[in-house]
Amino acid sequence: MRINKFISHNTNYSRREADELIKAGKVSINGRSVSDLSTDIKDSDKVKIGSRLVKLKKEFSVIVYNKPKGELVTKRDDRGRRTIYDSLPRGFSKFISIGRLDFASEGLLLLTDAPAIAQALMDSDIEREYYLKIKGNITEQVINAMREGFFAKDATKGAHAKTKQISMEFKPFLAYRIISQSGGYTRLKVIINEGQ
Repeated sequence: MRINKFISHNTNYSRREADELIKAGKVSINGRSVSDLSTDIKDSDKVKIGSRLVKLKKEFSVIVYNKPKGELVTKRDDRGRRTIYDSLPRGFSKFISIGRLDFASEGLLLLTDAPAIAQALMDSDIEREYYLKIKGNITEQVINAMREGFFAKDATKGAHAKTKQISMEFKPFLAYRIISQSGGYTRLKVIINEGQ
């Protein structure tokens, strides 16, 4: 495991903060100072930040947050918009969101103080249930995409200006149900097991 990942998984430091500690010469492995950010560690290695031994974290916390519309799932926003961390008590500032809900979405969001747990849950096949309101009616083409999945060659429309994501593959929905269609909108309930 990379040293920055080990530090972020077992302390309150982020990977970026761990990188800065390493660059500043404040991290040692088995008594030797480390400066190479790509250094890997073994289970038997003793890692210290300053004089403090980094112990393997064996306990973690997970919290449930009901995210309202109009909050971003990010630590800071360069445009000054409200984030979930503005609403959460200060003690949760180091917690990591397990997945994301966009600015206009609301619903259950899990956060944890263990990056390894966050990554394991994000990479898992856990079912996620969403209620959607989309503009327009559901066509046969959309039903086929929900049943079979689809590949979007150009996924940049509506994306953040700095995104590097150009195309995306969407897996089939596990289940879906059209709840209603009226006023030019369709309401759906969908179940998926990937977060893209």
